[in-house]
Amino acid sequence: MDWLQVAILALVQGLTEFLPISSSAHLVLVPVLTQWEDQGLAFDVALHIGSLAAVVGYFRHDLLRMGQSLMSYARGRGMDADGRLAGWVMLATFPVGLAALIFKTPIETVMRSPLVIGMSLIGFGLLLGYADWKRRAGRSEYQLTLKDALLIGGAQALALIPGTSRSGITITAALLLGMSREGAARFSFLMSIPVIVLAGGLEIFGLIQDPEPIAVSALLVGAVISGISAYVCIHYFLAFIKRIGMQPFVVYRVILGLWLLWIFW
Repeated sequence: MDWLQVAILALVQGLTEFLPISSSAHLVLVPVLTQWEDQGLAFDVALHIGSLAAVVGYFRHDLLRMGQSLMSYARGRGMDADGRLAGWVMLATFPVGLAALIFKTPIETVMRSPLVIGMSLIGFGLLLGYADWKRRAGRSEYQLTLKDALLIGGAQALALIPGTSRSGITITAALLLGMSREGAARFSFLMSIPVIVLAGGLEIFGLIQDPEPIAVSALLVGAVISGISAYVCIHYFLAFIKRIGMQPFVVYRVILGLWLLWIFW
């Protein structure tokens, strides 16, 4: 890879990982549209590490409180709001992990089609728009119930379909369950931490099984660019949706999806 390819792919990963527009769709499309060779598994791992560092860094205080609460609970003290939130985040991870194991082959082959991506962008984008339009007075992430966590976690499994967007489908489910925009987005971002860890772990396992030449400098630069852009994206996205909502992302998804269908049909 040349440095332009490194920078563009890292920016795409960092900016789209947490926006409801599907990072997987964009990472599939960039090589298709540019005729670049596949960036390789090692580079994908580096980009995920950058995204993970960004979300952990941004929510470091929340994660510290959640961890302290779980340790207090393990010592026999009562469960508080931070501990329950940590439990809901972990619980919501199981459906996507199970779905990934069951549907791994079709996800990595048949579903990585530009036509599937286009239809997913449009369909799930319109659903996001409906959820945002119909939203009620919202609850925060600290007011979730067991049922909420299971339903949002189940929705997250749909993100394995390229073009769906993990953040988009989880925010959609959360809005439909009566969460506020900010609460839905914050819970979605917290949910991304174990998912990125699992995805990165699988990629590292694959890399160990089938090693490939590694350009260390490209991996480091890619991880840094991905991390910085993801951190900035999280910060401004949370501020943006308070005032504007999700509709601009819906419009973008529909336009991109229609364009893909027109090009590849």
